[in-house]
Amino acid sequence: MNRTSVDDDVTDGDDLGTGLGLRPEGRVERRANRRKARARRGFGCFAGLISLVVVGALVAAAVIGFGKGRDAIEQMFAAPDFEGSGTGTVVVEITQGQSSQAIADTLEKKGVVKSARAFERAARDDPRSRQIQAGTYTLHKEMSAKAALELMLNTTKSILVTRISFRAGLTKAEVSDTLQKSKLKLPAGAAATALGKTAALGLPSYARNNAEGFLYPGTYDVPKGATAYTILKLMTAQYGKAAAELDLVKTAQRKKLDPYQAVTVASIIGAETNRPQDYAKVSRVIYNRMRVGMRLQMDSTIHYVVGKDGGVFTTPEQRDMDSPYNTYKVKGLPPTPINSPTKDTLRAALNPAQGSWLYFTLINLDTGETAFASTSDEHLQNVKKLQAWCAAHKGRC
Repeated sequence: MNRTSVDDDVTDGDDLGTGLGLRPEGRVERRANRRKARARRGFGCFAGLISLVVVGALVAAAVIGFGKGRDAIEQMFAAPDFEGSGTGTVVVEITQGQSSQAIADTLEKKGVVKSARAFERAARDDPRSRQIQAGTYTLHKEMSAKAALELMLNTTKSILVTRISFRAGLTKAEVSDTLQKSKLKLPAGAAATALGKTAALGLPSYARNNAEGFLYPGTYDVPKGATAYTILKLMTAQYGKAAAELDLVKTAQRKKLDPYQAVTVASIIGAETNRPQDYAKVSRVIYNRMRVGMRLQMDSTIHYVVGKDGGVFTTPEQRDMDSPYNTYKVKGLPPTPINSPTKDTLRAALNPAQGSWLYFTLINLDTGETAFASTSDEHLQNVKKLQAWCAAHKGRC
């Protein structure tokens, strides 16, 4: 191709700037451009470094902000908890086999911790929580979950008492057995020995030096290392409180009853029925039968002699045995109470229902339903109902 001139080249656009209207650079310009390029590259590196610093700062700020945000979120959703070791005292019973959740619920209900969830979290984070044992704990109100857990694990400071429960209707022999089997770890025979020394038990003056009937049922918290006397005196004191609230002595005297007889009647009532709504009716049957000279014929008094706890029937041999407690053969009340009555049965003994009943029988062992009758024929019909129930429930009667 023929070249005409530089201007022609430019006009023809035959260079890298073709179509852009650029003119070719000269030698001086090229040198200047190279210097500018080096300057731009230097500035670019510096700008890149600045960018990295800025980005790093932003990332750091984001991390810090996230951490604070996370803390705020955790705080927002944290289980409510008290601070510190709490104040005052509260007794908490932990039973055998309770789960950590059940323990946590108990502590919340007792006001020891602010929330069950807080204690569950503390227990989950501390493997020692598996060592929490059944027992009666002396803790504080409004403790932090962690402080509550620590105190429960330190049983020398938290288990200060032993809790013992005596159900209603126990005989003094059964009370003795319960004491011997308790966590007090009494010396062999200690309970029976204590029961024999009635002068030290705080019995009422009309108790005839016999603890039977005056060992009030209930749950008692006693210091670790307590003696049998300690518990027995608490039981007789609780009986005294119930009797005082009922004004038992004066009420019995107004009704021409010996207070001891009232306690004996109450013990029979509790042994014959477990339905509070029937207590006063059973009481009336006892007094009605004594008033007309009938034998009481209470199976519970025979069960007391033979050592049987509850039951519906007695055998012909048992009903024929010679014993002052055999109310099938002996008129009147047995010589002593046959168990430890409750305030409700004591009240029923003092305040029998109005009625002409002379008989009663249980007719449903599941519900405790009892039928009362004024005549022998009516009673026999009720007995047939019991027999039918027993026939339909083999092995229950």
